[in-house]
Amino acid sequence: MSLPAEQNWLVVNNLISDLSKKGYEIPNGINPEMGLIRSSISSYKRDPSHPDLINSLAKAEMSLSNVQGTVLTIAEEEGDEYVDYWLDLLKKAMMGEEVFEFAKSRSRFLVNAPPGLTTGRINLRVPLAEERVQEIAEWNGLIIEFDDDVTISLHGDKPDLQVGLKEMGSFFLED
Repeated sequence: MSLPAEQNWLVVNNLISDLSKKGYEIPNGINPEMGLIRSSISSYKRDPSHPDLINSLAKAEMSLSNVQGTVLTIAEEEGDEYVDYWLDLLKKAMMGEEVFEFAKSRSRFLVNAPPGLTTGRINLRVPLAEERVQEIAEWNGLIIEFDDDVTISLHGDKPDLQVGLKEMGSFFLED
């Protein structure tokens, strides 16, 4: 099941991607911010009853709203019809309609790595503390997907990804 926040994120992410393809300059902090928002939404979906995750989802939705405002302002340069198209998709998403589909994270290969982001994949010898990995990913603005207990996909700006992977490197040394 898809949450309205998740659909909203997908619409905004697709808008960012479309604007980038059209040659518009997307402000630097937006991709890492989108990664953090996605991470918060994914965490909430894993345990919707956890009070910290409920708060984190509320903050993520506020951040998403700010990003949305920024990219819609950029979209205005494409004209009213373009903006109306995306606003219509956002309305549908807010009403709980599934506008876009998430790539299934069960797949071994992530077909749609977020635009402009670098992907890293880690295979661990033993399952590790999901919360710790999640923490490192969020701290570094990375999008994280758990393919299974021992395979993790990370997406983010290359420098952030390198730092995150370095921090997670300590998990390989633990026995």
